[in-house]
Amino acid sequence: MNHFTDLLVWKVGIELLQEIYEITKLLPTEERFGITKQMRKAASSILANLAEGFGRFTYPDKAAKYTISRGECSEEEAFLLIIVALKFVPQARIAKAMDLVLQEKRLLSGLITACRERE
Repeated sequence: MNHFTDLLVWKVGIELLQEIYEITKLLPTEERFGITKQMRKAASSILANLAEGFGRFTYPDKAAKYTISRGECSEEEAFLLIIVALKFVPQARIAKAMDLVLQEKRLLSGLITACRERE
């Protein structure tokens, strides 16, 4: 791999980001600076921390950034559940995003494990 954009985890993360942006367009305008902002930030942070981890030199540094990225996935998962609980969007509308966030978590877990095995 020459670049982080070659990684499947990046491609899934981009798809998740796009899905989050579409979902947040459905939220009430009064949530623009609340849940909408937080969801978009978490989705962006997944990718930013992944890229930063890829650029780190040591495996422990890489694992640390990938772990932060995985934590952002959990935050995104929580927000998806919150917007359903608040009845902002139906459960069916978040299904694709939830599948993507869970896939992203699995992929990141694999990267973290691989890095820790090389420490």
